[in-house]
Amino acid sequence: MRNDKENLIVKLTLEFALDIIKFSEEIRAINRYEMASQIFRSGTSIGANIKEAQNAESKADFIHKFKISAKEADELTYWLELCNRSEFYPKPSVKLIKDLESISKIISKIIATSKKK
Repeated sequence: MRNDKENLIVKLTLEFALDIIKFSEEIRAINRYEMASQIFRSGTSIGANIKEAQNAESKADFIHKFKISAKEADELTYWLELCNRSEFYPKPSVKLIKDLESISKIISKIIATSKKK
């Protein structure tokens, strides 16, 4: 299933993961290690699973990896919402939230399209 041409979702999730690393380090800097770790793990896992899907053994495996990414994106949405609502954590940027929403929509579309083929 591997295709070595530039892949938009791989590129977007890599750039997003770098932004997540920065945000998790902001949280870590105020000694909120558990939340920083949760955000780091779910935020970087989105792209890791998508990257792994590029070498899927089958269409079902490809879809499965993307579904894992979708679940991680949902989990990250939860953690970022907690940060946004809590007085004890820095607020995620509007850009971070919007990028996550865009990535989630693209992932959903890829899953739906892959199921139809």
